Amino acid sequence: MLRKGKRILAAKAKVVTNKRYTLKEAAEMVVSMPAPKFDETVDLAVRLGVNPAHADQMVRGSVVLPNGLGKSVRVLVFAKGEKEKEALEAGADLIGNDEIIEKIKGGWLEFDRVIATPDMMGSVGKIGKILGPRGLMPNPKVGTVTFEVANAVKELKTGKVEFRVEKAGIIHSPVGKVSFGAEKLSENASALLETIIKLKPASSKGIYIKSISLSSTMGAGVRIDPQDIKAA
Repeated sequence: MLRKGKRILAAKAKVVTNKRYTLKEAAEMVVSMPAPKFDETVDLAVRLGVNPAHADQMVRGSVVLPNGLGKSVRVLVFAKGEKEKEALEAGADLIGNDEIIEKIKGGWLEFDRVIATPDMMGSVGKIGKILGPRGLMPNPKVGTVTFEVANAVKELKTGKVEFRVEKAGIIHSPVGKVSFGAEKLSENASALLETIIKLKPASSKGIYIKSISLSSTMGAGVRIDPQDIKAA
């Protein structure tokens, strides 16, 4: 515990209090912080000027990160006939059927993402109360309910992330690993931020991007200047 405390203190010491960095500077700082013995995930937190309690201010979407996420993704696909074959050829790890549904009801959750063709949503609905709270329920808004299963599988395998604003008005999303280096992390974060900006609700008034922070799993958060993002 003492070593962990020293590492966190050393990381925080590198960050200037109340300073807002450019995205590039923040990424460079995150990768230069004292590291543990594993490849940390880097997360982006964006606080928005929206009220998620209002349906017309819910910000939700997905983006394929240009440099991926640096981890393998186990994809479960609910499809049948030719679409089942298409999913497997695209790299799907599992094909959903009645047996899989019963396993999930029994607590089995050895997969990371779920895709379903529209004609299979009736079956998937049977486990909606299990998948939904875990963020695994297929949704047409983020491209996981589709007949284009091959493309959907490939996107998830290569680094597609889904995001939605939380009750507090914050979006949290991974943007890669520390080992990516500052440049690739900056590119991934830029792609995510660009998508979030494009999804600004028409009913949102005032400041949309209120604050941004980049941090690694065990590192300190580095605050980014929203004006730098707008300029970019």
